[in-house]
Amino acid sequence: MDTAHLILLQTNLQWDLQLERLPELGAALLLSLAIGFERQVRGKQAGVRTHALVGLGSALFMLVSKYGFADLLGVHGVSLDPSRVAAQIVSGIGFLGAGIIVFRSDAVRGLTTAASIWLTAAIGMACGGSLFVLAGVVSAAYFLVILMGPLLHRLSHRKGEAEMQIEYRDGHGLLRDIVEVITQRRWRISRLRTGSHRTDPGYVAVFIAAEGGTDPGDLLDAIASVEGVRSVDWAEDDDDNSS
Repeated sequence: MDTAHLILLQTNLQWDLQLERLPELGAALLLSLAIGFERQVRGKQAGVRTHALVGLGSALFMLVSKYGFADLLGVHGVSLDPSRVAAQIVSGIGFLGAGIIVFRSDAVRGLTTAASIWLTAAIGMACGGSLFVLAGVVSAAYFLVILMGPLLHRLSHRKGEAEMQIEYRDGHGLLRDIVEVITQRRWRISRLRTGSHRTDPGYVAVFIAAEGGTDPGDLLDAIASVEGVRSVDWAEDDDDNSS
């Protein structure tokens, strides 16, 4: 076989290899989109686009690490370690996650979202490594943790105490209605903090700590039923009182 035919054969093999790796990228994109959508629905600062890019980029890095240097294999004096690229992905995601975490007085915001980005990178790496089962299981576990977290917090919450993160549309006097609902159920507000929503300028996020009542679950449901309230959830210590 002459040199021209050999080069053509190698080129065709490279194209075939790239086309065969598209399912890895597709799986990484779908799973990271799902996680990003959950974050965006909750109004967090890193949503669909950020998570999708992190997952897709991590998968591509893994594929490049595994297959991008195949033409150098067997070259004298060249040694390859595919795990080095994976290690650099972990380090790079650490910087991105750190940029999401915000410290404000006595509160810390963004820990859960930073962790979700870190996890999305791992899922993308797993897809790039063709570990589809592991990637799918971990993605399902993410949603299980996110869904079960508030429920467990609700069950374990001490009677007579309630700390809530509430988001509602600004400019409609809804804070007055929320306070009225709380006081009507014989709760006493001990702390209240408001601020503009991080992603939606037309919304306000308010943290309310109340005490003295008897049924925190009933209080949460009553606030959620106020017209104009977009979301209400138990405050969590690790993410500025919201997941």
